[in-house]
Amino acid sequence: MTATMIPLIIGLVLSAAVFVGYVVVLVGMRQEDRRMRLGEAPPSRAAALARRVTGCHVRGRARCFPSSWSR
Repeated sequence: MTATMIPLIIGLVLSAAVFVGYVVVLVGMRQEDRRMRLGEAPPSRAAALARRVTGCHVRGRARCFPSSWSR
């Protein structure tokens, strides 16, 4: 009976970890959604995690055009 309980406990712990991660990403997405734009710095750690997981993170200040075009 103990041998069958160990996989069940491991499965429950992993399921709980995945659920908590999912909730954190949802909270971060909701925080970003209120602002309706993606700034350089996320408003919280949950929002930073949501950006990283969804691929919407901002790596740094990058220009879309060379500086010589702005003259």
